[in-house]
Amino acid sequence: MSQRMPVAARSRPVADAPTRPPVGSRRRRVPAGVVLAASVALLVVVVLASLAIGSRAVPLDVVWSAFAAPVEGDTDQLVVRELRLPRAVVGLLAGAAFGAVAVVLQGATRNPLADPGLLGLNAGAALAVVAAITFLGVATPLGFVWFAFAGAAGAAVIVFAVGSTGGGATPARLALTGAAVMAAATPLITLILIRDLSTLNQYRFWSVGSLAGRGLDTAAALWPFLLAGLALAVWLAPKLNLLALGDDVARGLGVRLGATRIATAAAVIVLAGTATSLAGPIALLGLAVAHAARGLVGGDYRWRIALSAVLGAIVLVLSDVIGRVVAPPAELEAGIVAAVVGAPVLIALVRRRGGATW
Repeated sequence: MSQRMPVAARSRPVADAPTRPPVGSRRRRVPAGVVLAASVALLVVVVLASLAIGSRAVPLDVVWSAFAAPVEGDTDQLVVRELRLPRAVVGLLAGAAFGAVAVVLQGATRNPLADPGLLGLNAGAALAVVAAITFLGVATPLGFVWFAFAGAAGAAVIVFAVGSTGGGATPARLALTGAAVMAAATPLITLILIRDLSTLNQYRFWSVGSLAGRGLDTAAALWPFLLAGLALAVWLAPKLNLLALGDDVARGLGVRLGATRIATAAAVIVLAGTATSLAGPIALLGLAVAHAARGLVGGDYRWRIALSAVLGAIVLVLSDVIGRVVAPPAELEAGIVAAVVGAPVLIALVRRRGGATW
């Protein structure tokens, strides 16, 4: 006769093996402070490379002497001071702004694809630049700066104002409003460009994203805006951590949603306007570095914003260096190189996460 197993025994799990993986099998994350310090060190190396590498190679000792002991009439020192230093400074400022604004947008909208380009800010800046060239005769990068800033700011105001009506600024509302702004601006840009060949010639150089032709006067005019935007983003970081838990939870923990969204809109306007006006509407840069920063330091927005700013500066300055040497004596614009580098990085990050939500 077969013995029947008691009901209690049959309902018991077959084995009492632990459900959590062994400690040794867990991936150990490098401390965020170490990652940030290493990134800053890498940024210093990239800046030195930007000053030394190009169609005309300059030794590092000459780079140092160009600032410590300048010699009148020295061609190499002149190249470093007058041509490469402004490009490095503009790349630092624009890259930091592109990286930081993408993280702030993703936190505010809870949308992992939030980016100045996807929310229509780049389209607003482009429309303003095209109008300035065509109707006002603006023809210099420093002249483009203020119109690009105003265009990005105007687009951001529209997106946040319209997206906040009728139930609050949900991620879906902001994304749809941004798509509508981009859809409205793009035909207007095309209409102006096809009617004016000179505008097209000037606009296409700005629109691909480049650090060439920007002087230190451009950087000097905009660095206070970048500093204010970064300070506001850092102040917002703890609130973005709470917003990630949902509006109801954040409100229960003391976050004033209205004031926080107004501050977020201000930070986005300043950072996106600064970045786009300095270097043009560079695609995928902020999106790629924001996701890379999350993979390196986790979901804490305090670390993500700081690291994204540093990584954005690294990628943009390095893209400018690569663009100088891949097709000598000609150059590739930094925006093209950044897109070529950023797209595979972003695809790799998505594939590694297997479609998981952020």
